[in-house]
Amino acid sequence: MRAAALYSAMGALLLTTLSAAPAGGLPGTPDTPGAGGVPAGVALAAARAAAKGIDFGKCADAQDLPGSMRCGTVAVPLDYARPNGKQIELTVSRVGATHRDPHNSKHRVPRKGSLVFNPGGPGGSGLYFPLIGLLPEWKRIGAAYDLVGYDPRGVGRSAPLSCQDPKQYFKGPSPAPTHPTESYKRERIAEAKAYARGCAQRAGSALQHYNSLNNARDLDVLRAALGEKQLNFMGASYGTYFGAVYATLFPSHVRRMVFDAAVNPDPERIWYRNNLDQSMAFESRWADFREWVAKNDKVYGLGDTAEKVLSSYERAQARLAAEPAGGKVGPAQLQSAFLQAGYYDDYWPHRAKALSDYLKGDPKELIAQAGPVMESAAEAENSTAVYTAVECNDGPWPTDWKVWDRDNTRLARVAPFETWDNVWANLPCAYWPAARQKPLDVRTGPGELAPTLILAAERDAAAPYDGALEMHRRLSGSVLVTERDSGTHGIAGGANPCVNGHLDAYLLEGRLPGRRAACAGHAEPKASASKR
Repeated sequence: MRAAALYSAMGALLLTTLSAAPAGGLPGTPDTPGAGGVPAGVALAAARAAAKGIDFGKCADAQDLPGSMRCGTVAVPLDYARPNGKQIELTVSRVGATHRDPHNSKHRVPRKGSLVFNPGGPGGSGLYFPLIGLLPEWKRIGAAYDLVGYDPRGVGRSAPLSCQDPKQYFKGPSPAPTHPTESYKRERIAEAKAYARGCAQRAGSALQHYNSLNNARDLDVLRAALGEKQLNFMGASYGTYFGAVYATLFPSHVRRMVFDAAVNPDPERIWYRNNLDQSMAFESRWADFREWVAKNDKVYGLGDTAEKVLSSYERAQARLAAEPAGGKVGPAQLQSAFLQAGYYDDYWPHRAKALSDYLKGDPKELIAQAGPVMESAAEAENSTAVYTAVECNDGPWPTDWKVWDRDNTRLARVAPFETWDNVWANLPCAYWPAARQKPLDVRTGPGELAPTLILAAERDAAAPYDGALEMHRRLSGSVLVTERDSGTHGIAGGANPCVNGHLDAYLLEGRLPGRRAACAGHAEPKASASKR
């Protein structure tokens, strides 16, 4: 259920305060569970964070960053049942509210608090989110809110998790059969088992503590550390799920909450069934892309029907299987690159151009877009490790390969594009060595939760639209804004002024449109022969 990129809107930019506990903690040994269990552990951690605050200073890579972003850390328990036990530090970033009205230089905008963001994943870093305030679409929000990002537990600079040597992370060129043989399946099963063992060996007993429940608890500690009685939060993709978990656990702590590209929070779908739904949805979005390419056949020459474009793609697959481009790009790397086009339609012109050039004998653009970036191996390996740990820990998964094989063989007959790659990404969960959580029954009753805003694109493949409908049903008082006939994964602060108008009205004025509203889809990208 991964987000393919951090958040498209960024483009190229990358609590009730409780009295503090004594510095030595509660009586007892560091490993003694707190008397009140996990809720008491969260309250204690939040009280400590509120008393200490966050000492914001220069960011580690400040010399490479625009703007005035500052960084600090907040300590959270690895295990909230043992709040006096091992602590881990979450790295937090912030750009203070500018107070500058972009439409009236004489008007000083009052501060409304901190707005915390999570980009999803699981495994995505939100550390650079505060820089989004430099974009025109975000200046009004950045005037009123401190923009706050952070690396969740296990991610980046927050006690990073690892399951394998990053030097071994990028493997390729490699195949990507849409109908794998039995021998290929056995190879991937062996790899999944080895990966799960690697996670256990590297993380040890800590592995079980990387889960959505703890991500939500960490968020409440961060709220307290920021000095906020109530939380303003925006989550994208997976961030909407643990945001909804937070809203269920701490409804009175919510002031404003935005769910952008909401995933299905039904406990029965966490996460095995959600991934089946996702694979089906990607097939439709893959067809959308091919139809767009076909409409622009004069530019790309890949075929004037979606079927002909598919034939061009399959011709490239076969050629790459025989001779990988640049010795780096095989069918799996091609598929991964074109999967990005299923997330964000602004990739469409660039992917189409690369495929067109490659079939005409020029592989440079395809290698640039689909080849591994070795410098990012450690970051990519870390992100995958956190993704796997959280998804595997969050709920039950089939432990019998026959179930996976049956369900996905059937699904691949109608949705071959992403089905098996989604299987291989999640298969370690079949052999997971850590204890699993029971998914929380996400829901709030009337009056329990402040009004919240759900944003969804109707043809989003990574977060199928049914998930937004389910989130809307479960969170009483929520409002759903739908972008019609569009499929961009994450629409807040993006290309649609109507969506952005609803976002601004909610965050800045607390104003929402009825229970549901719709925006016409943003314009499709223009065909271009230029490089990305």
